[in-house]
Amino acid sequence: MKHLLIVGLAFALANSGWGEPAAAAQAGAQVSSPSAAATGPSIPGDRGNDQENSRKARTLLDQAIQALGGQAFLSIHDMQQEGRTYSFHHGQPTSNGVFFWRFVEYPDKERVELTKQRDVAYIYAGDKGYEVTYKGSHPAEKKDLEDYLRRRRFSLETMLHAWINDTAVALFYDGNALAGNLPAQRITLIDAKNEAVSLFFDVETHLPIKKSYTWRDPVDKERNVEEEIYDNYRLVQGVMTAYGFTRYFNGDMQTQRFVNSVHYNQGFNDAMFDPNSGYNPNKAAGKH
Repeated sequence: MKHLLIVGLAFALANSGWGEPAAAAQAGAQVSSPSAAATGPSIPGDRGNDQENSRKARTLLDQAIQALGGQAFLSIHDMQQEGRTYSFHHGQPTSNGVFFWRFVEYPDKERVELTKQRDVAYIYAGDKGYEVTYKGSHPAEKKDLEDYLRRRRFSLETMLHAWINDTAVALFYDGNALAGNLPAQRITLIDAKNEAVSLFFDVETHLPIKKSYTWRDPVDKERNVEEEIYDNYRLVQGVMTAYGFTRYFNGDMQTQRFVNSVHYNQGFNDAMFDPNSGYNPNKAAGKH
């Protein structure tokens, strides 16, 4: 069970959503601007006179939305995934992988089930999180929940659904860059609180292939760098969907996820997101 707890937390903390309540968004961490990060170009200093730069960033974002499926992508209400997830410690795998079932109802509900028996679940609803096992449910640890909420706030989906439509968010085109070994174009989004996220898009397909941001830990004051890589895109119900996901923390691989199947807009049972409902996924399989 201890191993599943580690895997489950690693998986859940890598997950994403968009548009969660503002109170959950802060989660006790301040994100630094890219100019303070160890890598990447500095952000233009004079935002007011940089309309052409902002226009280029907006154009690239529009191209990315279209590449992802346009209205089909923007109309996603919920998502279901199945696959296998792996966790790492200092870059070394901690297991042979765990089967997962993931259910996301946007903007702020998520359920992750682990093992072939689907008997361990992590549930997030609004700004609350729970672990559910045969022993019942209990609230997530404070730090684990804060980490999850922060990563949900700065997720790719949040960037492409909420931030790009927020007039208080400044857009910057950073030009050509590398995302791993792939040539890319990079833009940076900075909100009114000086929180910044950089997105990298494939130069040919315009699909997002990397996301990066830094944040300072409120306890030890150290700056942390979180990166996510998206690959193996496939067309699902009109939406280009990444079947591969890798997350790095301060340069070390922390989570890898390989998806076997994805479904959109299936509609879910509300009991799935209630930790005290007694919901049984094995009895409800195929009836979401």
